[in-house]
Amino acid sequence: MKLLLLAPGRSIHTQKWALYFQQKGWQVKVATFADHYSEENAREVDTVILPKNLPGKLSYFGAVPAVKKILRSFQPDIFHAHFISSYGLIGALAGYHPFYVSVWGTDIFEFPKKNLVNRKLIQYTLRQAEGICSTSHVMGKETAQYTDKKIHITPFGVDLSIFKPMDVEKKQGLQIGIVKALSDKYGIGTLIQAFKRVHDQHPSTELVIVGGGPQLMDYQRLSADLGIDDHVTFTGKVPNNQVPKYINSMDIFVVPSRDQESFGVAAVESMACGVPVVVTNVGGLPEVVIEGETGLIVPKESPDALAAAIVQLIEDEETRLSMGRKGIEHVKREYDWYENASRMEKLYHQTINETQSV
Repeated sequence: MKLLLLAPGRSIHTQKWALYFQQKGWQVKVATFADHYSEENAREVDTVILPKNLPGKLSYFGAVPAVKKILRSFQPDIFHAHFISSYGLIGALAGYHPFYVSVWGTDIFEFPKKNLVNRKLIQYTLRQAEGICSTSHVMGKETAQYTDKKIHITPFGVDLSIFKPMDVEKKQGLQIGIVKALSDKYGIGTLIQAFKRVHDQHPSTELVIVGGGPQLMDYQRLSADLGIDDHVTFTGKVPNNQVPKYINSMDIFVVPSRDQESFGVAAVESMACGVPVVVTNVGGLPEVVIEGETGLIVPKESPDALAAAIVQLIEDEETRLSMGRKGIEHVKREYDWYENASRMEKLYHQTINETQSV
């Protein structure tokens, strides 16, 4: 079997998808734009760089001939585009079948709402697809506004052989942490403000912010202005294989996103490691967390509510540890990556069989 993925090559999700099917014996190729290319990932998965000869969004239309050429040469059994407003549109214009498309977040929550043309492009792309996939129910519901076709829920689960409880050296005091890009849409500023309130009540607490991003200096300045910079650690971007160790060093994991979260994979990774989570009621986050059992859900952009939830877990050790244990079981039941990926494989085979029988 052959699979062509039209997707951001540097995305960990694209790479996980490609490697899963390679391990299953599929011949896999990724086609991606140069600014989405990863040399490291390309060493593991055959990757083709698409041309970007036209400015802005016109580059999507300019890439269609190159995609058609790849399709003629490779002849995949499944052609799957990820991110409907860009790669998805290119895939639809290529006119190859069987064609799958996956929505990722802003491409369905924001893009079609900007103007009528965008809405029509999304509707066109969905009409061309034999399979439409979403990582969460909330995003699937959003997608259903633009099509009457079935939306398949295919979560970005986690590899439980990687994300699991492990013995790591912990600093004194309770560690509150996050693993996210340093951007306002992820609520990092809200977290720092909440931590100021937490630290005033519990001076032995520390905040660990794992990730790089354009607003690092802004957040460092905010920490200093609040007088907590000695208790806030910015690690910068860390290798993916180090993320489980950082999560395991934390006692409470926080995902205070402000904008739509398509799924909430960071929260799932944390629960898989046995660390209870506090998340905002945004997008797919409430979907992956069982309120009061594996974590707590709070309103977005509220430092007070976020701080109160963190303090609740600090002061109730029994509940905090119980949530950690229940989180592990929850992820095993619902978000085992190999089980989640096998759902996609079954869909692919079903589509291939239906196509061959026509």
